[in-house]
Amino acid sequence: MSEPHVQPHALWVRVSHWILSVSVLTLAVSGFVILMAHPRLYWGQAGNDLMPALLELPISPDYAKVDWADTAPISEDAAGPVSASRTYEAFNQNGWARSLHFLVAWSLVLVGTFYLLAGVLGGHFRSHIWPGLHLLSPPLLWRDFVGHIKRSMQAAPGARHYGLLQKTAYSAVVFVLVPLQVLTGLTMSPRISAALPFLLQLFGGFQSARTIHFAVFVLLLLFVVVHIVMVFRAGLRRQLRAMTLGD
Repeated sequence: MSEPHVQPHALWVRVSHWILSVSVLTLAVSGFVILMAHPRLYWGQAGNDLMPALLELPISPDYAKVDWADTAPISEDAAGPVSASRTYEAFNQNGWARSLHFLVAWSLVLVGTFYLLAGVLGGHFRSHIWPGLHLLSPPLLWRDFVGHIKRSMQAAPGARHYGLLQKTAYSAVVFVLVPLQVLTGLTMSPRISAALPFLLQLFGGFQSARTIHFAVFVLLLLFVVVHIVMVFRAGLRRQLRAMTLGD
């Protein structure tokens, strides 16, 4: 039995999709290596190994508890920050990852901006992505979720390609998560945050921006995993043909 036809995407959507896919994959790998050098997350402006962490991630040797030598307070406040000398050699082989992460981030920003403008001005988001406000109700979302689980997905009213959950997820990624990821990434750049200090105020400090950046990364990674699973369930070959060859 032949596979059902999938309406191909526009050329600019297909090209943007694959460039953004490679960019996100590269950012995920390089970002993970950067995080390995200091697998601790904080809230506020400052954070280091001698301060209590909001979250500790067991993803590198630097996570292990170690002893410190020559510990001394930096200020008169005994409960404030302290300085100390490491008693071990820390993992810090991430110079290449930082350079690659910053370079590829700009490809994400440039291509993403083009995709956003083209989608808005060309009507792509209005026709295929944005869910109507009258559809964003718990019963309808739950029904679509159950349909995904039972493999009986249906297109949302007025949509030719996507179901209600798909449209909601894509809208959240394009208009919330990716912009938030970009802004928190810019906030972590000393040069950019010095020129635009309101970013630090917006996110509550350098370390808060770093923590939000990581949280958004986890959500985007979850989206990618679910997206790939759904592509396999919907028919990998025909979905790839529609997103690459356009037939």
